[in-house]
Amino acid sequence: MMTAERSEPEISMGVPRIAIVGRPNVGKSSLFNWLAGRRLAVVDAVAGVTRDRVTHLLAVNDRYVELIDTGGMGIQDTDNLTEEIEQQISLAIDSADMILFVVDTRSGPAPLDDEVAKRLRYVGAPILCVANKTDAAGLEPEASGFYRFGHKVLTVSAKENRGKHDLLEAIYERLPAETNGQPIPQEPTMKVAIVGRRNTGKSTFVNTLAEAERMIVSEIPGTTRDSVDVRFELDGKAFVAIDTPGFRRRKSVTTDIDFYGTHRAQRSIRRADVVLLFFDASQRISKVDKQLCDYIAQQYKPCIFVVNKWDLMAETMSMNKWVRYLRGIFRNMGYVPIAFITGQTGKNVKALLNHAQMLYKQSRARVATSALNKMVRAAIEHTPPPLYRNRRPKIYYAAQVAEQPPTIVLFANNPQAISAQYQRYLLSVFRDHVEFAEVPVKLYLRKRESHDRTNLIDSKLNANRG
Repeated sequence: MMTAERSEPEISMGVPRIAIVGRPNVGKSSLFNWLAGRRLAVVDAVAGVTRDRVTHLLAVNDRYVELIDTGGMGIQDTDNLTEEIEQQISLAIDSADMILFVVDTRSGPAPLDDEVAKRLRYVGAPILCVANKTDAAGLEPEASGFYRFGHKVLTVSAKENRGKHDLLEAIYERLPAETNGQPIPQEPTMKVAIVGRRNTGKSTFVNTLAEAERMIVSEIPGTTRDSVDVRFELDGKAFVAIDTPGFRRRKSVTTDIDFYGTHRAQRSIRRADVVLLFFDASQRISKVDKQLCDYIAQQYKPCIFVVNKWDLMAETMSMNKWVRYLRGIFRNMGYVPIAFITGQTGKNVKALLNHAQMLYKQSRARVATSALNKMVRAAIEHTPPPLYRNRRPKIYYAAQVAEQPPTIVLFANNPQAISAQYQRYLLSVFRDHVEFAEVPVKLYLRKRESHDRTNLIDSKLNANRG
């Protein structure tokens, strides 16, 4: 029986994402650098300089947001990277909690602005129209033409440092409510995305979950062409299983169906609370599996490696051999648990879902600031950060600022001096001592400013010693 969806208040678990979008040369990267307080994105008069997304953790009053700069919409890239740029823009828009639609006051509304507005028409996130290059108060009336796009218009000038306070206040007012570490009133339904290359038994697994032939199950690869949500219950708890099309290698994406199938599958991963990455026990790991695993990691999604059709291989291969095989290939995802199931018969399926629930709880866990700083202090005492330009960098304190994924900010005197290898070391320490050992953790490095708190690591420990 189908049931109507009940609207729920928008709650922020992770760090809210704010995407800066617009046509080329309206000053998106200048606005990004201006808000960030330093030059991070490339600023150039040549259209199309920004290709990949550039991100920055920004403090807005007592909240943190992830600011995302994007390429100009509607430009034909000189290096034939238009498709890749557009894909990065789409990804930023789809994942954003708020959009800054940047326009140019001096040039006024342009045809490409209309195209951007059309693209944003069905976006559910709040949208602010930011009229950049309003370099003087006398230019503010020129921005009135942008009201036709149907969004609040704020006049600013990144070049002349005008309007920043009003823009930050408008952003703050539109941020989704945060949980502050408290459980939300009603436990939301956990969404599980079932992904993998073609013919790994994903649809059969969904049928087993739903105990009904809800999906077309076939031995012909590529039968499922769209992502489909299937609701089911286990031990009185509701779940949503998102069945997805099988992934193909990029050079094999030759039809619109394949292209949109891949796009929908990636969107399903972004929607999910936990991802089940399916492998066929009788097949070797492929390039598609590696690309898919990379995408899951990029989205910081809790994941379980699911070795399906294990009944076909149980007599000829040990589980330990498969575990070593997976660990050897996916070395950067050693925290991901591995499950062996037979989707057709339902063997080990309930245990798999119970483990998925555990990962979901881990992704929503919080660790007290005092406990986190004790961990960091102990880690530094055991293994100090390597020297950088003959000086040892200092880490002052740490704080968890969000959940789903657990997000930790380290405040240091020189963030760029903390190597990637040392960051991995700190993450391994966290995994050994916190409640989210099997889920991805997002780590930000931030320079401690003069108005930031004092050295919490030292002060807390000294207080405890006293």
